[in-house]
Amino acid sequence: MFGSHPVPGKNRGLNFLLLFTKMLFIFNSLFSPLPTPALLCILAIGAAIFLWLVNRPQPFLPAVDLNNQSVGIEGGARKSAVQKNNELISYYFSDAKTIYETFQRGLVVSGNGPCLGYRKPNKPYRWLSYKQVSHRAEYLGSYFLHKGYNPSPDQFIGIFAQNRPEWTISELACYTYSMVVVPLYDTLGPEAVVHIINKADLAIVICDTFQKASVLIENVEKGLTPGLRIIILMNPFEDDLKQRGEKSGVEILSFSEAENIGRENFKKPVPPSPEDLCVICFTSGTTGYPKGAMLTHQNIISDAAGILKSLELIFQPSPQEVSISYLPLAHMFERMVQIILYSGGAKVGFFQGDIRLLPDDLKTLKPTLFPTVPRLLNKIYDKVQNEANTPLKKFLLNWAVDRKFNEVKKGIIRRDSIWDKLIFAKIQDSLGGNISLIITGAAPISAPVLKFFRATMGCVVFEGYGQTECSACCTATVSGDWRSGHVGAPIVCNYVKLVDVADMNYFSANNEGEICIKGNNVFKGYLKDPEKTKEALDEDNWLHTGDIGRWLPNGTLKIIDRKKHIFKLAQGEYIAPEKIENIYIRSSTVQQIFVHGETLRSFVVAVVVPDPDVLPSFAAKIGVKGSFEELCQNHVVKEAILEDLRKIGKQSGLKSFEQVKRIYLHPKPFSIENGLLTPTMKAKRTDLAKYFQTQINSLYEDIQQ
Repeated sequence: MFGSHPVPGKNRGLNFLLLFTKMLFIFNSLFSPLPTPALLCILAIGAAIFLWLVNRPQPFLPAVDLNNQSVGIEGGARKSAVQKNNELISYYFSDAKTIYETFQRGLVVSGNGPCLGYRKPNKPYRWLSYKQVSHRAEYLGSYFLHKGYNPSPDQFIGIFAQNRPEWTISELACYTYSMVVVPLYDTLGPEAVVHIINKADLAIVICDTFQKASVLIENVEKGLTPGLRIIILMNPFEDDLKQRGEKSGVEILSFSEAENIGRENFKKPVPPSPEDLCVICFTSGTTGYPKGAMLTHQNIISDAAGILKSLELIFQPSPQEVSISYLPLAHMFERMVQIILYSGGAKVGFFQGDIRLLPDDLKTLKPTLFPTVPRLLNKIYDKVQNEANTPLKKFLLNWAVDRKFNEVKKGIIRRDSIWDKLIFAKIQDSLGGNISLIITGAAPISAPVLKFFRATMGCVVFEGYGQTECSACCTATVSGDWRSGHVGAPIVCNYVKLVDVADMNYFSANNEGEICIKGNNVFKGYLKDPEKTKEALDEDNWLHTGDIGRWLPNGTLKIIDRKKHIFKLAQGEYIAPEKIENIYIRSSTVQQIFVHGETLRSFVVAVVVPDPDVLPSFAAKIGVKGSFEELCQNHVVKEAILEDLRKIGKQSGLKSFEQVKRIYLHPKPFSIENGLLTPTMKAKRTDLAKYFQTQINSLYEDIQQ
């Protein structure tokens, strides 16, 4: 992966050895010849210096000046410093301008190599070749045509499944015949699934399990989704499910049956154009029904090109690259990673479907690329920190991280140092031992965690920022930038500008404001929702993200706030709860936190989920013992955590009215399963407020207004 790095050590070493030998020869000829032992000793010293020059790690040279990563253009926007003109990139490979062409390119450059991997418990990975995947996609797509679908971007197919090879085959089947994919999330909930099926007029849904198929049939039986006519099931099922479907006018068949019918009624591929719609990705949202973001092939391919351009000095997709697929394919982050990989004929291995088995999948697959989210990196970080359970172990770990990170700051990226061999090898092996690139996104990552992984993993940790409406990414960290606290510079397929948010005192003149994006990766609008589309896209096609950003002096973007989720307290002060949460989460005792305020109240309160690994030792220091649930109910523990939060808030510059006055300790985490987090791990603030309404009311009643 790092083959494109400049490695001048060998040349320097040879030049030194030649010059050293020449000077020694001249010295020996001009003056008294040196005794043989002395001559051999000097030559040995020269050889030692030569070996050191050859083998010492060489710094990585970034593509741009790290102090000037973006450039201002007309209208107050900024572009990537990588761009030599104002033209935005729309593709990276000239023979891959659609997702269909991207996969076909991967087939060629891999020499029909392995493409999609899957495994059963305690078994090695088995692989489908690129040609096998392509043929199966053609058969499934031919089935769609056989059932009356047209090879056209106005034909929508639903996919309701976990990550697995059939997901990718289904998606490629749509693109092979210019159709459109509509993913349904595992965790959207029953009402949202009904909403999407009706909004997109889905007649065919491909799903993985009997349980999901049963729910889909039940919705038809109740008259909630009258347009659904065909369910294709990946897993085996009993005949009674098929009979139940027939009674409701729904055809139930297996994935292999659909492929066989398509093979018998084969039609030549009808590939899409770059401008054609390819996916309607419903954003989970924190309130209301999800909105269907309409993305074209060009949107997605240009975004992939922008990411590749940011990575090209340290990464080029090739058949040697392997990625683990466990982040939901229903979201654009994971799909973007896979599209990039397919363009170079790389391999994608799917996890077994159980996140608890992911460590075993990683050790078996040994991926070179690890797409992830901060939530998982935080867990790994916390586990390592907790295993350093004595002052000496913690000192040695942190000292080694600091020593290794000093190399990172000099541009040296490696995993063969003494620190790697003695301390970090176990951490690297936990992710398979071959990771050369970590890509993180979807949420902010803290500076200590980012520093830790950049040091311990000996690889580039690439952070991106964006949203579904810009195909996944609009800014990214530049290769070679080791500094944290920002989300990088604009990528080369889009511009970024900040616009005033006067009621929050953010002004573009101060390099602050709402983040807006314009470029080839920006979506076409929300499906059948012109009102929401108008809110997101202005007349000049700038996408308004709702995030508040700040341009840093080096041309990178820092996320500092959120335009939505603000409220005014009784005294007229505006509160941005996510800003407060991002500060309080730094407390070692806090695993999750929800800050809440009301316009009729003069202060804010919070629900805190303590960290179960930290709380017992924290409580013991103040003389309190008990079970985790008992500690959460203990008044002394609650006041101690509140005091810790206030201390962190004061150090971070929170104003007095931003500091929480009361907290409630909740023993169970907010999760997707209990409906308190979105599928992208964002807090569902309205649902949280309803869920904890009783506790919130009690917190306010505890204090006299």
